Amino acid sequence: AGMVSFLYWDARTATAHQLNSVGTLPPELAPFRPINGVGGWAREGQPGPQAAIPGFMPGLAAMHERFGTLPWAALCQPAIRWAEDGHPVSSFEYGVNVFALPFSTYFPEGREIFTPDGYLVPVGKIMANPRLAKTLHALAEEGPSLFTTGPWARDFVAAGNALGWPVRLDHMTENPPRWQTPLRFRHGDHEVVSLAPPERQAAFCALVLGILADLGIRDMEPSGADHLYYMSHALRMADHAMGFLHDPLYFGDAAAAIMDPDYHRALARLLKASRPLVDLTDHVRLTAGTSALAASGWRKAMSHQPVGSCEISIVDGSGNWVQMMNTAQSGGIPGMAVGGVTMMGSHESPSMGSHFANWRTPGLRMRNIVGNSFVLRDGVPWLGLGTPGNVYATVPQMLTNILDFGMTPDAASDAPRVLPMTDDHGLAVESRLSPRTLRDLTSLGVQVLAMPAWEWSMGSFQMCWRDAKGQLTAGAHFRRTGVAGAID
Repeated sequence: AGMVSFLYWDARTATAHQLNSVGTLPPELAPFRPINGVGGWAREGQPGPQAAIPGFMPGLAAMHERFGTLPWAALCQPAIRWAEDGHPVSSFEYGVNVFALPFSTYFPEGREIFTPDGYLVPVGKIMANPRLAKTLHALAEEGPSLFTTGPWARDFVAAGNALGWPVRLDHMTENPPRWQTPLRFRHGDHEVVSLAPPERQAAFCALVLGILADLGIRDMEPSGADHLYYMSHALRMADHAMGFLHDPLYFGDAAAAIMDPDYHRALARLLKASRPLVDLTDHVRLTAGTSALAASGWRKAMSHQPVGSCEISIVDGSGNWVQMMNTAQSGGIPGMAVGGVTMMGSHESPSMGSHFANWRTPGLRMRNIVGNSFVLRDGVPWLGLGTPGNVYATVPQMLTNILDFGMTPDAASDAPRVLPMTDDHGLAVESRLSPRTLRDLTSLGVQVLAMPAWEWSMGSFQMCWRDAKGQLTAGAHFRRTGVAGAID
């Protein structure tokens, strides 16, 4: 009941296609937040997510209508089996369920799914969803209209109305998924294809990589102080610039300005000019405290809402490539379950700094941070990648590691990741840096905020690529529980 984003390379026509099927907010309704500050996806001390019209099933319907080859009912069978038979709970899933527990079990409908015997299903035990299985059987028979105009849609509207959200059935179809042409930009000898506005990713990556290119990133030590200092600042600059990026059908073409190389050069000059010329270690010690030099500060690194999703990377025998994300984000009634379908709602906030930002006007689609991307060589993809978790910050780091430092995709995925520099010069980084790098960063006035060595909120790239010999390879990083495989 969340959203789906789809980047597709059609080998026959050598054309890239993008589907935007983010959940939508009825333009005439005020934000409806039934759960606030309880924890989990409604963090303490913050407004909870708001109810949104699901984009997931409309997106799947649009994809199937345009590119599908198998009957809809056949596509539902694996999902039916998993819902009926269940799956063994992994330690990662259990940890996420513990985190989300106050939110996901706020309503009785959620407790029935997540705590069927009064407690979370333990690690290694089977978790099934009989109500979802019943819904999926109906989906196989009726098709995706079940979720937009059929019984599930009517039950969704009734559940929202019962809680005080005046949603109507016509809201379920008034803002359909949008097919778009993804944006392209060159970086060295490669061409990057990524998501066009109101998605942020193409403009964001072009800006970060452009700034770093003008700073001479290829001459820097990977995961050294210079690399991480400039990377974190470039991420911060790009994050701020995204506040000007909106749906181009309703606003001007901010992406063109953001992707302008002259703009990149100006920001690179600013970063060079603002780099310290003296050792600021004593400043960090005095202002942040001695513990800062021991790389403390994890809670500060997690001050923003982490975003978790599911990325899929596929290449078929005909040379068609897919990068797709499905996520509970930005769809559904927060904390509610309808027909066994659990929902998160949307963390949209109408602010310039929000990763999910919307203007309430008919037909507009919200700004979003999904990271589906292809890298082309000689006009065809050789790399497809995407990730859940802090997508906006991690994709440009992967591209830098691969395209600038020459790492293989799997080695690039292993490298430590950072978040954008904070306003008070804090750098959140996975704690696998050398002592020399830590000292050098501190001398630049940076307070290092240590994250776990392999932090799950920093994503887990799902990738397909051709190696130096042209062999197709797939990878799914162990920060989460994705797996890679091949079908002969």
